Amino acid sequence: MLNQHTATFPTLLSPLKVGAHLLRNRTLMGSMHTRLESLDRPIDRLSLFYAERARGGAALIVTGGYAPCPNGLLDETAPMLITPEQAHTLKPIPRAVHAEGGKIILQVMHTGRYAKIAQPVGASDIPSRINPRAPRALSTAEVWQMVDDFTRCAELAQSAGFDGVEIMGSEGYLLNQFTVTRTNNRSDEFGGSIENRHRLAVEIVRRTRTRLGPQFLLMYRVSALDLVEGGATADEIARLAQAVQAAGADIINTGIGWHEARIPTIAYVVPRAAWRFAAARVKRAVSIPVIVSNRINTPDLAEEILASGDADMVSMARPFLADADFVRKAAQGRADEINTCIACNQACLDYIFVERPATCLVNPRAGRELEFSQLPPRAVRRKVAVVGAGAAGLACAVNAAERGHAVTLYEAEREIGGQLNLARAVPGKQEFDELLRYFRRGVARHGVALKLGARASAKALASAGYDRIVIATGVRPRTPQIEGIGHPKVVSYADLLSGRAKAGRRVAVIGAGGIGFDVAEFLLQDEHRDGADAAEHAIARFHTEWGVDTSPAAAGGLKPTAPVTPPREVTLLQRKPEKPGRSLGLTTGWALKATLARRDVRMVSGCTYERIDDAGLHLRIDGQAQLLVVDTIVICAGQDSDNALAAELRELGIEPEVIGGAERAAELDALRAIDQGTRLALAF
Repeated sequence: MLNQHTATFPTLLSPLKVGAHLLRNRTLMGSMHTRLESLDRPIDRLSLFYAERARGGAALIVTGGYAPCPNGLLDETAPMLITPEQAHTLKPIPRAVHAEGGKIILQVMHTGRYAKIAQPVGASDIPSRINPRAPRALSTAEVWQMVDDFTRCAELAQSAGFDGVEIMGSEGYLLNQFTVTRTNNRSDEFGGSIENRHRLAVEIVRRTRTRLGPQFLLMYRVSALDLVEGGATADEIARLAQAVQAAGADIINTGIGWHEARIPTIAYVVPRAAWRFAAARVKRAVSIPVIVSNRINTPDLAEEILASGDADMVSMARPFLADADFVRKAAQGRADEINTCIACNQACLDYIFVERPATCLVNPRAGRELEFSQLPPRAVRRKVAVVGAGAAGLACAVNAAERGHAVTLYEAEREIGGQLNLARAVPGKQEFDELLRYFRRGVARHGVALKLGARASAKALASAGYDRIVIATGVRPRTPQIEGIGHPKVVSYADLLSGRAKAGRRVAVIGAGGIGFDVAEFLLQDEHRDGADAAEHAIARFHTEWGVDTSPAAAGGLKPTAPVTPPREVTLLQRKPEKPGRSLGLTTGWALKATLARRDVRMVSGCTYERIDDAGLHLRIDGQAQLLVVDTIVICAGQDSDNALAAELRELGIEPEVIGGAERAAELDALRAIDQGTRLALAF
């Protein structure tokens, strides 16, 4: 079934020999921290989670990281594999994956100085800027013990039924900390020369191979680009890759950037395949297969990279959150049905950092397979009306139709998308195009009756005999009470992002929530190219702006950032006295703020708006009267629910379901909207 359309993706879907194993294709579901271990029935949840990805075609799966000893834990709740009893408990996971034709390996990870435990340990006592806890330097004897700990963990993984292990040597974790002088100032056999700094990683691989034999799949994850000062050069990385190959590794996976790096590596601001050059350098250094990773989210791109020879296999972690059937759909000629990862981080990494189990904005089922598997089958086929084709309405309509209900979707505009059409206008958020493509295909495939340019009335809905009516009419921009708000200088964020309004050279943005920041980035975007070289140009621009040095001699892959000449003067304003940007995403907000700072955006809090006139915006900042001389004032002062239709239906004795922005006018919250729409549809 997985090989019906291999001509479209011949390299991606071709088998790959890795050590003693033959993989059915060249896709790897990379390791992710999910925190599913923190929920009830964790083994059942993990088994279903991984098995669904194996059933969807993933050739090889890597689990989240398991500590090989107590001081290697990420935090006190993180998983650890140090006893036979723990190994026995894990057995259902590989058994479930094998039943679906996939292979799975366990990641062995020691977090080193990143550990959020009482006393972290590290190669040295050099602290990390992202952890207030200073590490204790491991003694020489303790480092040799670490070799035994890693090997013992691999043995236990083998006894649990896993096909192999991934030795985590990337992202600034313990093994990575040993390899560079930034974090290794030792004077024993594990410090000083490059051979000494690589010794721990090499000995772990050698000992594991010797003890577990040739049938056990052994993957080493190398940091292909550290992106920190004092990081490794390309030659040092190549020498490490060669050393672990000689020690017995079957395949090398590549990681990008330490967690303390000041350069984003997987967020939407990173162009697709921005890091393939680093994996290609590793591939040229070794003869075993090499895996490319980070910001690869479509089968077309994966095929192009593999066909070029830059790598032998593609790691996609979040894309398998977004769509467990990624490979199956590609193999069956249904690539246009793939629910593509949009690199938003909102429900995966952002959740993990606040100790919530991961899921996915575009796929609420991800990580919740146990919950959704317990839903009862559809009892009767219902006639359903969904009013509003934004994120909530689309999710509800497509899922209800897929469940077999007769669904009519009403949309007042001439195209679907609602607020998603505004989001995709923001630089870097063009990935929302993929979400709209997915919904558009779902509407057609599942027979949703789509009525565009149709403003549904309460009377018409009431007389049509619908069993369920869902109001997903979204939000409308709120207009603040400011004298002169009707002045020609004033535009709403909706009019600006939709292209109905233009901005002058000097702009004030009223409102510094997520929409305000997005508007500021929209106003300051560079010229974008179209055509065949657009992707390469975007990558080059990203590397230049963020200071990524692709030359082999660059230690850590860093260079000074290039100055940016902004096309406009932008001032971002908010009433609250707190620092702007507190509501932004945990793992993406810092990058957005850094982008705006480089473009000299002025951010002002504690504002009182007095009036708008020909001179500009009159306001008070900390009680002091000021005038902002601007050409345009963009209003991003929140939204109000557009739910009048629901009230009209209630007056007719009909109680509709209200979801998304129509139910609660928060920020442009696609996460909540899609989750609500999906869950409601599956309850019909």
